[in-house]
Amino acid sequence: MTRVFISRDSTALSLGAEQVATALEQQAASKGLSAEIVRNGSRGLFWLEPLVEVETSQGRVAYGPVQVEDVASLLDAGLLDGKQNPLYLGNIEEIAYFKNQNRLTFARVGLTDPVNIEDYLAHDGYRGLKNALALQATEIVKQVTDSGLRGRGGAAFPTGIKWNTVLNAPADQKYIVCNADEGDSGTFSDRMIMEGDPFVLIEGMTIAGLAVGATQGYIYLRVEYPHAKIALNQAIEAAYKNGYLGENIQNSGKTFHLEVRSGAGAYICGEETSLLESLEGKRGLVRFKPPLPAIVGLFGKPTIVNNVISLASIPVILDKGGEYYKNYGMGRSRGTLPLQLAGNIKHPGLFEVAFGMTLRELLYDYGGGSASGRPIRAVQVGGPLGAYLHEGQFDTPLDYEAFAAISAVLGHGGIVVHDDTVNMADMARYAMEFCVEESCGKCTPCRIGSTRGVEVIDRIVDGAQKEKNTVLLRDLCDTMTYGSLCAMGGMTPFPVLSALNHFPEDFGLTAKA
Repeated sequence: MTRVFISRDSTALSLGAEQVATALEQQAASKGLSAEIVRNGSRGLFWLEPLVEVETSQGRVAYGPVQVEDVASLLDAGLLDGKQNPLYLGNIEEIAYFKNQNRLTFARVGLTDPVNIEDYLAHDGYRGLKNALALQATEIVKQVTDSGLRGRGGAAFPTGIKWNTVLNAPADQKYIVCNADEGDSGTFSDRMIMEGDPFVLIEGMTIAGLAVGATQGYIYLRVEYPHAKIALNQAIEAAYKNGYLGENIQNSGKTFHLEVRSGAGAYICGEETSLLESLEGKRGLVRFKPPLPAIVGLFGKPTIVNNVISLASIPVILDKGGEYYKNYGMGRSRGTLPLQLAGNIKHPGLFEVAFGMTLRELLYDYGGGSASGRPIRAVQVGGPLGAYLHEGQFDTPLDYEAFAAISAVLGHGGIVVHDDTVNMADMARYAMEFCVEESCGKCTPCRIGSTRGVEVIDRIVDGAQKEKNTVLLRDLCDTMTYGSLCAMGGMTPFPVLSALNHFPEDFGLTAKA
């Protein structure tokens, strides 16, 4: 029986993958053809979704984008034998967009059945956990430290330091919390991992538990990810059934339990202390720091709070060693980062690569330029609180320190592209308006500052005392940056000031004020 792979990823589903899978199954049966439909994750080439891959004696060959009306003609043309036709793409792994990636964290996504544990094991799954079970806790933490891995959620804090703090914190109970509240605009790598390879996250969290002596883990999942919740729960059930979670993991005497908890739809719960408040059943408000969550975290106990991609990067580190992972990247930015291309871009999708590629290479060599065919004018990197970069900054390497040097953030790797029709004053206003809506309200600079920011931008655009109000806007941004309790208010000035500095004409200003 020929195996045919069609994605169960949310993006693919939104483009019609479910209907294509149903049509292919029904029409193959009606024609007396034997086909097994496997629902895999997405390869990340979203402009080719729905993508259909067929397993042949020469390897997997792809067709796309496939619509329901294409199915009958594809079957008649020899789809199940891998025959060529207008939608034929060949081996997807030979397409430059895919071939030139460094797929470490996403090695299995799109390749395997996400919730089939045998498939996971057959593709190097749980090798990292096997190695971890043979190590002392300090040795596991050392591997993570040696890898140079930094938090992939945005703050880029060294993961090994955080783990070492929790390891050395005395307590009768410790926790591992996965921040899966992926709320930044243009980001979807967390979702793709959870839908396309949930076992790698489960394995990473289990290793984290072994590393610091935590026996309980929680995945705090944004409520807007129903497909991820289904995949995670199916994978967790399979991990328990096969002895990879529970009281006696692989007969090692080690314990780790894991469950999924749904968020409540608040952007602020992507901030780690607000997340912990929500996880405890309280309103999502930011906590004062210190104490750090690593010392006083969930229910007052030492807690590792890491992003999905951070934890999903752990298995390859424990499998192949910290030095192997560290060999990718540049400067203090080691390993790989799954970059997410969205907005006005010809080839949207996920591109995992070692730190060091320039933004221009990514946008044009792989992203294909703007979808509209017009010049790219501004690119926001790092979510709704990230700075807007202008064309003169596109040669900046994708590196935490290089971005910090130009007052920008790489963050979670979300990249949203705008062509030359964008109004950057509108974008700056949107940043302030977003902060108004999503602020937890605990501190004045964020809660009130963002409200006043919208009003001041409106006055500038309306031509009311432009110079005076521009100075006022800069002062307000300064207060928010240095006076806010967390990054919600502290980073909102990034997109505002970058728009004001690089695109003053959109505010009706003749030069940088």
